[in-house]
Amino acid sequence: MKIKTSYLSALLCFVFLVLSSCNTKEKKVLPIYNPADFKPELVDKTLREKTIYHTVSDFSLINQNGKVITQDNYKDKIYVTDFFFTTCATICPIMTDNMVKIQEAFLNDDDIMFLSLSVTPEIDNVSVLKEYASRKGVIDAKWNVTTGNKKHIYNLARKSYFAVVEKGDGDLQDFIHTPNFILIDKQKQIRGIYDGTNDEDIKRIIEDINNLKN
Repeated sequence: MKIKTSYLSALLCFVFLVLSSCNTKEKKVLPIYNPADFKPELVDKTLREKTIYHTVSDFSLINQNGKVITQDNYKDKIYVTDFFFTTCATICPIMTDNMVKIQEAFLNDDDIMFLSLSVTPEIDNVSVLKEYASRKGVIDAKWNVTTGNKKHIYNLARKSYFAVVEKGDGDLQDFIHTPNFILIDKQKQIRGIYDGTNDEDIKRIIEDINNLKN
């Protein structure tokens, strides 16, 4: 009887260890990206040596409903950012459609939000963004499609999200165009960079968001 009990205890311990091992493998720890982790050309010269403590800077933008959007709207949220423009006929429609897929995956999750910034804010005013957002299936409570001061937006792209090659200063001739989706955690840290036109990357970002939530 003692032998059977010992055997059963050993078996239960083995099963527990196997299950624990499986659970550990399933939990993917995402990296925290700092300026030094990116290619130098993607990072503003003033930040290239920074190896720790990078967070997204405060911002003030105008969304598709004419409301001012700041960091406060994303407090304690995980969110995905991209840069686009409504008249783009190449990668932007694909990116927006893929962002909609991610939105659908977290439709009932209030912790997950989205932020799109227009790189042609002089063209993409509130009424243009409103029509675009409605046509594409943007849900206002989850996703802000924004315009604003061009220099401010371009500074965010180059100094906060590292989404584009470091050129220009946000003047009239300056133009950025990137397929990147950037994953931001609740502490305003970059946790992932993805190709917003790539189906495999869209699957990966959904998995990574779930991992980040856990």
